Amino acid sequence: MNTLSSASSLESVPASAPDARWTVSRVEALYRMPFMDLLFRAQQTHRGHFDPNEVQRSALLSIKTGGCPEDCSYCTQSARHRTETEREALMRVEEVVAAAKEAQAKGATRFCMGAAWRGPKEKDLETVARMVREVKALGMETCVTLGMLKEGQARKLKEAGLDYYNHNVDTDAEFYDQVITTHTHADRLETLAQVRAAGIKVCCGGILGLGESRRNRAAMIAQLANMNPPPDSVPINNLVAMPGTPLAATEKIDRFEFVRTIAAARITMPASWVRLSAGREMMSQEMQALCFFAGANSIFSCDKLLTANNVDIGFDEMLFAKLGLRAV
Repeated sequence: MNTLSSASSLESVPASAPDARWTVSRVEALYRMPFMDLLFRAQQTHRGHFDPNEVQRSALLSIKTGGCPEDCSYCTQSARHRTETEREALMRVEEVVAAAKEAQAKGATRFCMGAAWRGPKEKDLETVARMVREVKALGMETCVTLGMLKEGQARKLKEAGLDYYNHNVDTDAEFYDQVITTHTHADRLETLAQVRAAGIKVCCGGILGLGESRRNRAAMIAQLANMNPPPDSVPINNLVAMPGTPLAATEKIDRFEFVRTIAAARITMPASWVRLSAGREMMSQEMQALCFFAGANSIFSCDKLLTANNVDIGFDEMLFAKLGLRAV
């Protein structure tokens, strides 16, 4: 009887065919599955595309901090919010390369560089391109997040050897203007189109805990999954509610709901790296283990994520040892 019940719940959500779109309703159906069935399906999907015991480790460095003109409600770097984050100039190339070498020595294989801009100026883009070339020469994968790009800028980054460009959709299009008003959801998609056209891999995900509904979360996952092709890398962030931001007092998302979102991302985007990103400092060992079981296979392994604290690298090594995970 129990076996039949379990099989029925699994069959109630059809597997995605190559030509099938993930509607919001279909993703919502994943969320409604019994938790164990959902994780079982996510783990089956994960094993079909990745080694289940390997997790990729990235490092993230803020190469230009603070003073951003955008009003993203979650961000301490917005000049519109009263936070403790101070405005800093773009780092020197030598400083960034030194940080990349240190991250590589600690086991990171991908180095991500973030700048608090609406979009890069041409002179700054040239400096970032030098950073990309020199970090790439170390044998690391490179990723940047620089805001919205103008025509031709993605091509320059590609010529410098950039592997990934991160530009998150953050949340569902219908909820977007409740979080950000200085640019639109469509503006985000325009930059992603330029990145894809330049031949750069897309890193695109979102943030949970912004006050969105489950339907908003499902709609965000559906939009990502329906990109053609889906993002190569999908960061799923758990909001770190920072003092001084409009979302400082936002209620935390339910932990099981967060794990369900990781599983939904894995099922709908089976060949993508699903990155367990911001908010790990607030997660127990057990919650992170559930996220890995649900299909997360990439993390940030560094002291800070732009301006938010991250778990200590020693914690990751301890957790990997307990779970039998290998860093790649």
